[in-house]
Amino acid sequence: MQNLESFRYILPELVLAGFAVLMFGLSAATRGKQNSLQRVWIPLLSVIALLAALFFGLSSTELTSVIFSSRESTSPPAASNLFFGLLTFDPLGVFFRMLVMIATLVAVLISIGSPDLPKDRTGEYHGLLLILALGMCFFVASNHLLMLYVSMETVSLCSYLLTGWNTPSNRSREAGLKYVLYGGVASGIMLFGMSLLYGLLGHLSIPELHSAFANSELIQTDTGRWACIVSVMFILAGLGYKIAAVPFHMWSPDAYEGAPTPFTALLSVAPKAAGMAVILRFFHSIFVPSSDSITTLSSGLDQIPWVLFIGILSALSMTVGNLIALAQNNLKRLLAYSSIAHAGYVLMAVASGGRPGFEAVTLYMVVYLFMNMGAFAVVSVIDRHLGTEEIHGYKGLSKRAPLVCFVMAIFLFSLTGLPPTAGFIGKYYLFAALFQKGGTWFMVLALIGVLNSVISLFYYARIVKAMYLDKTTEQSSEMIPVANLATVVAALLAVPTLILGIFWDPLARLADWSASILR
Repeated sequence: MQNLESFRYILPELVLAGFAVLMFGLSAATRGKQNSLQRVWIPLLSVIALLAALFFGLSSTELTSVIFSSRESTSPPAASNLFFGLLTFDPLGVFFRMLVMIATLVAVLISIGSPDLPKDRTGEYHGLLLILALGMCFFVASNHLLMLYVSMETVSLCSYLLTGWNTPSNRSREAGLKYVLYGGVASGIMLFGMSLLYGLLGHLSIPELHSAFANSELIQTDTGRWACIVSVMFILAGLGYKIAAVPFHMWSPDAYEGAPTPFTALLSVAPKAAGMAVILRFFHSIFVPSSDSITTLSSGLDQIPWVLFIGILSALSMTVGNLIALAQNNLKRLLAYSSIAHAGYVLMAVASGGRPGFEAVTLYMVVYLFMNMGAFAVVSVIDRHLGTEEIHGYKGLSKRAPLVCFVMAIFLFSLTGLPPTAGFIGKYYLFAALFQKGGTWFMVLALIGVLNSVISLFYYARIVKAMYLDKTTEQSSEMIPVANLATVVAALLAVPTLILGIFWDPLARLADWSASILR
């Protein structure tokens, strides 16, 4: 599609870019002044920008009608290639574009009034959040390796800056530096893999790579096949870094602990969701046979064992994440390792493929947004008033902050996957995708997932035990004041975490619609 015709499909991204430029300008004009513009108007503009972007995104699709109608009555829109094939406008991209914007909106609301954020740099902070959301929107819609890399670097650069945003804190500066070092290595490995793939097959467009793999005689030779395997592994390393999958997870615990808690909430969900969408698009668009590709035994599509690669990442991420989380006492580090484990759970469905796998990934990422960002919102609330992120600081907290502890328990039970929470439904879809696929390998992967879910119950239950059963060491028994926006956000996120565990059909319809690119 021509450039001018393509612009109408990216109105949400244009809104985000325009408001980001406005915020940078306002911040420059009021530098060093802690006035109402910095405290009130810039966060309000950020909220307005994201709501406007969501409005334009919803108005250009049928997402609203999908939620309130039956699956059979909605037909997926035809995919549109934008900007001469650099981007694609399809249900998968639209779904995850809305998801990352909602996650960014939640992070903005949690950020308001946070002591972790310098008051004199509010404009730059919110401007970078909008640019981060813009990069993720392009990332999930990338249909070309060049666009994929540029958008991923946009996300990464903003993430580096925001992780080390609290410059007076040594911990924050250290987290930002480690994130940059790991990210630079992962980015270089991924770029080398892309260049190697281009040198072997002569294409950067994902649809053209599909045809090249299916028809290339180079893949039939041992040298060519191993060269392609290496290039695909390097690209998977870059995407694995983005979703914090083992062994590309080393940056995650330090970055989560050192970053401002409101941004940690966003970092734990939005880039992970975007990375999962890209992994789905990349591997299934290239290696799953289509009607116009060669499907004989000589086809090159079955020469790359990508299902094995992703399955191994899944098993390692679940196991390493959960086992190391058992020894954590800092809640942000604990939730970081929990996030690594959840990346492993979702990769199970990615490896299973097909419609059930696609539906499971999209449904679980929505559920994960509610329960994980809600848990970080609670951590932010407690840190504001008690100045602690350690589990021992939560001892006896249920008597002093009953509402906050109640919603935290909901999120923790949901992260474990216990009924009747949305986390149970999400994990049900993940494991159902494996059982529908069948085969020894997928049954072993499902068994590893079940065992890891049991392990996770222990460290989530530690937090609940500290809040409700342990006695506090504090002499004060005064109620903790929690009348702030972060508490409201946490309480609101607890509502769908409970409701979707009972009435999940609207979410299932959305997941089915997003997977319609396979029809």
